[in-house]
Amino acid sequence: MSGTGYVHGYGKREAERLLDQAGGLAGLLHHDTGYPPGATVLEAGCGVGAQTVILAEKSPDAEIISVDISPDSLARAEAAVAGAGYRNVRFQQADITRLPFPAESFDHVFVCFVLEHLPDPMAALVELRRVLKTGGSITVIEGDHGSCYFHPETPAARTAWNGLVRAQALLGGDSLIGRRVYPLLAEAGFGDVHVSPRLVYSDGSLPDLADSFVRKIIVPMVAGARQAAVQEGLADAATFDAGLADLLRTAEPDGAFNYTFFKGTARK
Repeated sequence: MSGTGYVHGYGKREAERLLDQAGGLAGLLHHDTGYPPGATVLEAGCGVGAQTVILAEKSPDAEIISVDISPDSLARAEAAVAGAGYRNVRFQQADITRLPFPAESFDHVFVCFVLEHLPDPMAALVELRRVLKTGGSITVIEGDHGSCYFHPETPAARTAWNGLVRAQALLGGDSLIGRRVYPLLAEAGFGDVHVSPRLVYSDGSLPDLADSFVRKIIVPMVAGARQAAVQEGLADAATFDAGLADLLRTAEPDGAFNYTFFKGTARK
């Protein structure tokens, strides 16, 4: 990824969260993701390879090139894909705002949970459009933290959640970018733009989802922003920690949690 900082940090727990997130949301986000045999696909900003494994599995006969700016993330991604037994992915270090590929190089471009961390997502989309073949497709998936609501809601939980949103903004990102997927793609010059919301909702009747989404994805995601939020004075440590405990409380049998992702597709 390219940008001024990654609000969740680069530790082992964050890598585990990303893998949990990819696996837990694969059906929701990727039931309609797939590329034909022989297609060349650029995965822009592969991170630790959480989405790469899914791409390789769903498009086993496509040629996938996955790029990221971080050598450490690329090493983890390569190990994840090799460990899963896939051989249709090649990795390369690159900044997605300055790609080392000629124009019209790829049949398809895939971007997932990347634009939210960039100070200039438009620059990335313009560059991705440059390397996409005429008639080729781009897929962009982003969340929107403004779509989140939960029960029980407490002031501390909202303070922790808003601390994540504001800390990411201070680092140059936009955790509310999901609502901007359509206008960003259109402004970048793509056509045939379509965006579909992908909603996740858990309550006491869905204990497995509450565990896989709230406990394993949402709360660790917010916890990853603790240091940045406290350092920037967005929340004191005690309030932030109380908020994390209250967010965990929404996964209990009498709790509820709702969040929306946005998946955009378009063509050059």
